[in-house]
Amino acid sequence: MNKYTPLILASGIWFIAKFLRYAFPPLFETLQISYSLSSTTIGLVYSCLLTIYALLQFPSGLLADRFGSVILIVTGSGLAAVGALLLSVDLPFVFLIISVVMIGIGTGVHKTVAVEILSKIYSDNTGRKLGIFDTFGSYGGFGASLAVTIFLILPQPLKQLMIYFPGESWRGVFFSSGLIALGLAALFAWLVPKYRMNTQQNDSNVSYPSATEYLMQFTHTRFSVFTIIILLFSFSYNGVLAFLPLFLSQEAGVSTTNASFLYSIVFVVSVVQILTGDISDRVGRLPVIFFTLSLAGAALLAIVILIDSGTFVIGGIIILFALGCHGFRPVRGLYIIELLPDHIASGGFGTIRTILMGAGAVAPIVTGYIADTTSFRFAFSILALFMIGAAFLSVGMFIRQSYNMDWKKDAEPKKH
Repeated sequence: MNKYTPLILASGIWFIAKFLRYAFPPLFETLQISYSLSSTTIGLVYSCLLTIYALLQFPSGLLADRFGSVILIVTGSGLAAVGALLLSVDLPFVFLIISVVMIGIGTGVHKTVAVEILSKIYSDNTGRKLGIFDTFGSYGGFGASLAVTIFLILPQPLKQLMIYFPGESWRGVFFSSGLIALGLAALFAWLVPKYRMNTQQNDSNVSYPSATEYLMQFTHTRFSVFTIIILLFSFSYNGVLAFLPLFLSQEAGVSTTNASFLYSIVFVVSVVQILTGDISDRVGRLPVIFFTLSLAGAALLAIVILIDSGTFVIGGIIILFALGCHGFRPVRGLYIIELLPDHIASGGFGTIRTILMGAGAVAPIVTGYIADTTSFRFAFSILALFMIGAAFLSVGMFIRQSYNMDWKKDAEPKKH
C-alpha cells in the first residue's frame, strides 16, 4: 500500500465504469439476435442507461456530502458489478433492463464523487492526479471494444476456458468485468478510508447543505460563466463525437474504414489529460482552460473549412481537436471543485455534471436534425461556433482574473 493506492483504485473503477457503458454498442447486433429486439428497442435500452447515468450526477454528489464519498463509491461499484454479473447469465429480456438500470446507477455515482475525494487526498498536485484518473476512464471504451472482439472471436486459449461457461460467449465480457468491479470495490472499501482519515476534519458540528446552497452558487459570476462554458463545450464535443465518422464519409468522401480510424484518434490522444492536469498545477487552471478550448475551437473550424484537403490533413486537424478537448476535461473538474465551498463540493460538482451530461445527450439529436435539414457541414459549423464561444468566454475569465491575482494563485485550491 502506498500513496497512489486511492488514485489507482478510483481510476480502475472509472475504467470499469466506462468499460461497461461502452461495451453495449459493439454488442447491439448480438443483443438484437439474443433477445429478438428491433433497432429502436435496443436504442431505447441504451438511452435508458445513459439517461440514468446523467440524472445520477447531482444526487450522487448530494449523497456523498451527507453519507461520505467512500460509501457511495463502494456501493455504486458493487451495484454495477451485480448488474454486469446478471448479464452473464441467459435470462429473459426483463433482466436485461434490470441489468442496464443497475449499471446506469452504479456507474453514474462514481465520477462526481471520485473527483472530490481525489482532490482532497492529493491537494498538492491535483491536476496531475485527475489527469491520470480521466485518462484511465477514456481508455475504458477501447478496452470494451477489444474485449467484445475477443469474446466474439474466441481465440483458442479462451475457447478452452469458455467450455465451462454457462452462457453465450459474449456474456463473458460482463462476467469478467463484473468480477473485477467487485474486487476493486472491496479494495476501495478496505484501503481508502485510511487515507480519508488524514484529510477529513471533525464533522460532529457540520450541518448538511440544503438545495438552496447548491443553487446559490449560480449567483456568483465566475461559477455561472464557467457553467455556460461547460454547456457550450459539452454540446459541441458530443455533437462531433456522435457524427464525426458520418461527417467524414459524406462531406470528405473518406471511406468507412478510414473514417473509423480517424474517429479512433480522438480517444487515442486522451493521454494528454495527464500533461494538462500537471501543467495546470504549475501555471493555474484558467490559462490551460482557455488554451485548450481555443485549440479545440480553432481545429473544429479548420475541419469544416478544410474538409476537402485530404485524409492526411484532416487527420492532423482531428488530432489537434482531440488534444484540445481531452486537455480541457481534467482541468474543468478541478476548476469547478475549487470554486465551490468544501461542504458542498460533491453536490455542486454533481449539479454541473448533470447539466453537462444533459447538454451532451441533446447534442446528437439537434446535430442530426440540422444535418438532415441542411448539411453536415453546416451542422459542424454550428458546433464549431459553440466551441469558439466557450473559448472566448474562457479568455474573458482569464483576462479578468489576471488583473486581480497572479497565475500561480489560481493553481492553489480555494480554502473555505
